[in-house]
Amino acid sequence: MTDDAPTPDAAPDAARQALADAVLEVEHHVAAAGWDGPVRVFALVRTQAALEAEPSLAAQLDPAVLAAAQAEAWHLTSVEQEGLPAAPDLETLLAGLSWPGTVDGVAVTVERVVLPPEASEDVPDDHDAALAWLLAHPQREDVRLAVGVLRDGPAWCVVRTRRHDEDDLVGQGADVVPGLIEALRSTLD
Repeated sequence: MTDDAPTPDAAPDAARQALADAVLEVEHHVAAAGWDGPVRVFALVRTQAALEAEPSLAAQLDPAVLAAAQAEAWHLTSVEQEGLPAAPDLETLLAGLSWPGTVDGVAVTVERVVLPPEASEDVPDDHDAALAWLLAHPQREDVRLAVGVLRDGPAWCVVRTRRHDEDDLVGQGADVVPGLIEALRSTLD
């Protein structure tokens, strides 16, 4: 193996760390645009492979990113997908996506409103009334989820609340949003 190739033992930990770093970076990038934004989707590619396929990419990357990519074979670059097809909801959008083998993973950001479990007992049956009730609820919490998965590999989630809107106050974990993880993973099949 070359010095740049990941060893079998190091690959899972290096891939997980690279994914965690990439998803956190995606969330920070989206956070810079503020709240009330659309769903955003990102292809994740190993930076070294992207540079080999397209050497001119080096001119577009920050020198710190290039150095990180040279030091770590699992370093990931996120590529935001523009012009996504119109979809009535996130599930439909993700069901319509697929990725070529050159894409190592995928990440998505989405904003949601959450309530404590006990509040769900009082939700009105009517859709419009339920939405108005949810938006006015005193215990409502606005959250932004950034979730990423690698092809046949780990997943990582980052959660930011509007109430604690600081880069150093995001929550992170491997399986925070299992349903969204599975939906993302299915786009890589």
